[in-house]
Amino acid sequence: MRVIGLTGGIASGKSTVSNMLRELGARVIDADVIAREVVEPGRPALAEIVAWLGRDVLLADGSLDRRKLGELVFGDSAARAALERITHPRITAAAKEALAAAERDGCAVAVLDVPLLYEAGWDRYVDEVWVVYVDAATQLSRLTARDKFDAGQAAARVAAQKSLEEKARRADVVIDNSGGPERTAAQVAAAWRRVSGGR
Repeated sequence: MRVIGLTGGIASGKSTVSNMLRELGARVIDADVIAREVVEPGRPALAEIVAWLGRDVLLADGSLDRRKLGELVFGDSAARAALERITHPRITAAAKEALAAAERDGCAVAVLDVPLLYEAGWDRYVDEVWVVYVDAATQLSRLTARDKFDAGQAAARVAAQKSLEEKARRADVVIDNSGGPERTAAQVAAAWRRVSGGR
């Protein structure tokens, strides 16, 4: 089975590309979905986060207040590293199991959708990397519009990740999402035909 690592940057449009790949028939394993699952109520990771940061990071229903957690850790590299020590081993184990299941199911190609693929070293788990790219101005504009961040908050979120320029330089495939959806879809379809044998 061939494994594609799909990544990008915050507000680059990676989820759009991921959905396009699903529509083309790809088996997509979404690390963001896994990351939410490992911190659900009753899971050990959530208990560890509460023991570390207190119950203030919980919503009234006992689930994780992801926005509050983000405010606490994104500007603090030590806190972010501490959070990653709690969550990343569990996310990695679940992703590896999902890949194994895809192979057992006879998938020829699987897509591992990981926002921080390079940052977390997950490029070592894939055969090739596709990066969804937009220019910096477009990225900041989309982020402020989508998440209602001010310019400083948006810039801090972008700065917490490797630059899209650096990711694009390292990529095997670059999907330029700076234009309209039709242009992006054409690039995705062409790249998918190459790896899937035209399926």
